[in-house]
Amino acid sequence: MKIKRQKQAKKTISFYKYNFNFRQPFQILLDGTFCQVALKNKIQIKEQMPKYLMGEVQLCTTNCALKELETLGGQLYGAKIVLQKFQVRNCQHFQNPVPASECLLSMLQDTNPHHYFIATQDRTLTAGLKKIPGVPLLYIILNTIVLDKPSQSSSDQVQAVQLGELVSPAQQQSIRTLKEEQGIGQKDGERRGRKRKRKQSNPNPLSCQKKKKKGLPTPPRTKTDAMGKKKRSRNKRQKTEGDTSSSAPSVKAP
Repeated sequence: MKIKRQKQAKKTISFYKYNFNFRQPFQILLDGTFCQVALKNKIQIKEQMPKYLMGEVQLCTTNCALKELETLGGQLYGAKIVLQKFQVRNCQHFQNPVPASECLLSMLQDTNPHHYFIATQDRTLTAGLKKIPGVPLLYIILNTIVLDKPSQSSSDQVQAVQLGELVSPAQQQSIRTLKEEQGIGQKDGERRGRKRKRKQSNPNPLSCQKKKKKGLPTPPRTKTDAMGKKKRSRNKRQKTEGDTSSSAPSVKAP
């Protein structure tokens, strides 16, 4: 019977590992009802819980669960002593304590983001836990700790993910991580803060030189006559007829 119970627990743990990203050490939230039954049946929680779950565990509770045992009186004094040995997780009801069942449900929220196991004997709390997908439930039957099989809500969510209708919690976490790395969905100030700063470099020496003034080319000078018409200048000197006759040699008459 013990081997069969171990195989069933291993199968259930694998279900939560692969579909809801549970990892060791397993975080187990306990209330006073579980500790009271364990004390009555002489179950050593710290010793038997790691063996049954086949891994490291972190046993924890809340302030509301401790306050509830204090108000119930001396009959649950032993359960209070056991529960005080575990880690106390902060809840939203530090100043105004609420019943343990309400407090544990609030710790799980809608998707159990912190991957808690819940150890309780409270039937009202158990009914509420089965409506939340991805919540492993532990209770005591016949002097033994039992891990309940996955609830219908957990099985329905896994089936919906396999059909492509939903995104698994592991995929949601990877998507959030990628968005944070890329700066998607953040404020402008946060985005600017994530931008890389440019390295300071020396200025280009060519850009430091003075710019040369570019002047317009001057047009060539042209002579104009009295009528305003342009005259073309001639470089060669024109010879007149008088000049040619005076330059000719004189011949004496015979």
